[in-house]
Amino acid sequence: MTARIGVVTFPGSLDDRDTQRAIRLAGAEPVALWHKDKNLHQVDAVVLPGGFSYGDYLRAGAISRFSPVMETVIEQAKSGLPVLGICNGFQILTEAHLLPGAMLGNNHLHFICRDQKLRVENADTAWTSDYSAGQEIHIPLKNMDGRYVADEHTLDELEAEGRVVFRYLTDGAAAHGYGNPNGSLRDIAGITNAAGNVVGLMPHPEHAVEPLVGSGRTDGLPFFTSILKKLVNA
Repeated sequence: MTARIGVVTFPGSLDDRDTQRAIRLAGAEPVALWHKDKNLHQVDAVVLPGGFSYGDYLRAGAISRFSPVMETVIEQAKSGLPVLGICNGFQILTEAHLLPGAMLGNNHLHFICRDQKLRVENADTAWTSDYSAGQEIHIPLKNMDGRYVADEHTLDELEAEGRVVFRYLTDGAAAHGYGNPNGSLRDIAGITNAAGNVVGLMPHPEHAVEPLVGSGRTDGLPFFTSILKKLVNA
């Protein structure tokens, strides 16, 4: 039986179709979900894609967090449903308190768009098992409100529990995709919840799944093959 992975479309979502394509390339069935529909249509996992939901008015992800679909996503995520939040999706996950911390405007106050180098810190989540801890990858990054912040206690807890999933690499020139691109505390690019089923990150793995389009790399494809293997072996 083919695994079914839902992709939610909010008003202002930009990367929902790209995410559906990445899921299809990994071998799963993408299922389009509408933000006003509480029914997840029996999907096995959910992706909240990138974009600018509701124009990022009020605060990025703050309005989408109250979309009807999120009521079900929050409930089922707490019961173990795998959920991935990419960029705006990560912002929505923090607003929904499925992940701790918050996303603020980039410290340089500019939109950034570039190929970003990351280090995989945790390869034990539902979405990262096809990576290796310590692996360095390149994933496209594009955001205006990508600065991850949290209080020191929360940051220390994330570090101690191994819940920092990706970190921006800072050993080189920013022009080549190195360096902290937005001022995120402790160079954090992505985190997970304690159970490892909910993951959020700012870079866009769905734009790095084919060698001929996007970044020209396939470093993002393991996100989608990881969850497929997780669901098949469940």
